Amino acid sequence: MASDENIQGTNTSSGPDEQERIFLVVVDATEEHHKALRFACRRARHTGGRVAMFYVIEPAEFQHWMAVEDLMQEERREEAEAIFHHASADVQALSGKTPAYYLRAGKLREELLKLVDEEKSISVLVLAAASGTKGPGPLVMALGGKSAGELPIPVTIVPGNLSDEEIDALT
Repeated sequence: MASDENIQGTNTSSGPDEQERIFLVVVDATEEHHKALRFACRRARHTGGRVAMFYVIEPAEFQHWMAVEDLMQEERREEAEAIFHHASADVQALSGKTPAYYLRAGKLREELLKLVDEEKSISVLVLAAASGTKGPGPLVMALGGKSAGELPIPVTIVPGNLSDEEIDALT
């Protein structure tokens, strides 16, 4: 999918209000994204803000046959929708508001930078660092290193080893 064909936007029932503080969370199949979501939900609830969930369908690395590539893209889209659906109820319960949804296709870092540049209502990016021995994760590494100055908004990084109770105490 070319970048100009990206699927983007908020849910149709109630998108972000221009005055609301929007906490953007990158959601994916990793365990740590739940920590970032919980932190963002609790902060949104306490500040009258809203949570926005962002998922990027990465390009397929197997591009030899168009039919196989199309099938892989469709499977990734279904995975994104399942993650949004599963997390939506938790976000609503924890934050008190329906989340906004952003779904794009492309490279995660590039699409994230574009979204933040385009959507001026996004106030804070909330990420969670992986707690394993492999490091904090590629997005945390990318945005914490040379790219740190590219974002026009603050980035909050939640340690992945925090319990729900510890996150609640911080927010």
